[in-house]
Amino acid sequence: MPPEDLPETIHVTTDEQLRAVSNLTRHRIMAVLRFEPATITQIAERVGLAKGSSSYHVRLLERAGLVKVVRTRKVRGVTERYYAMAARTIALPDPGEGAPDVLMRHAVADLEASSAQSERHVGMAHLRLTDEQFAELGARLQALADEYRKLSDPTLPDTSLVFALFHPASRAREERDAK
Repeated sequence: MPPEDLPETIHVTTDEQLRAVSNLTRHRIMAVLRFEPATITQIAERVGLAKGSSSYHVRLLERAGLVKVVRTRKVRGVTERYYAMAARTIALPDPGEGAPDVLMRHAVADLEASSAQSERHVGMAHLRLTDEQFAELGARLQALADEYRKLSDPTLPDTSLVFALFHPASRAREERDAK
């Protein structure tokens, strides 16, 4: 199925889907399938897994409705399946107060696993914004990410962009609210 025929978004709503996306290996498999279909063998090579492990994780993602078989072909009497994402984007539920943010944990794990010699742009800025400025900045960051997503060329190496705009919890405020 060509990427333009994919649904725009799958919203993760079931426990099965949440368990599927919460695993770092499955997150990395979905990243492999983000731009082009791949076989179990290709996925295993790109993620650095044994074929059996790759197959196991892909089956879990398929059962959760997050990836699907998009084509098959016969190779020496064996049916080879090509898997792809079931939608262009996966929307995760808000983790809730105090719960781990799966997306950010995966992003940090991917950053830590990337080569220290590769070019990176990592930074953090502390800002003081009005509610309107906060909303505008969030919308502008998302629009910029969407603009560059449209420019993505599947023949080029992967690049990850992660951004988080949030109000950090204040310890003093938390202690005061707890009383």
